[in-house]
Amino acid sequence: MLEPGIKGHAALRVTTENTAEALGSGELPVLATPAVAALIEKACWKSVAQELDMGTGTVGTSLSLAHTTPTPIGMVVHCDCELTAVEDRRLTFTARVYDDVSQVAHATHERYIVDNDRFTQKASAKLTAE
Repeated sequence: MLEPGIKGHAALRVTTENTAEALGSGELPVLATPAVAALIEKACWKSVAQELDMGTGTVGTSLSLAHTTPTPIGMVVHCDCELTAVEDRRLTFTARVYDDVSQVAHATHERYIVDNDRFTQKASAKLTAE
């Protein structure tokens, strides 16, 4: 059973591949906001993955993100997250992203617990929808 208080962590080295310039979210060679969002999602889903029933997973449904400080190529950014609320299948997390110098971003992220097979089938059904 999932309960608030579960914590997670993920880290990412800033490379040319995850800059704003490379991901198309800007023209500068600094950590892209979409890469920050992906790091937050990774930390959150991994933090609860082992606690879920077999055949279930989580999907991100909402992310309120403030990316406040740039991080240059070569630095490592870290994300610490905490599960703060569990309401039926909805999970709410807070996250903090930081490098060796300062906080880079903070966020609130929601994920929903899903049946993996049903969710994948629902997505695949779009391919045959008319």
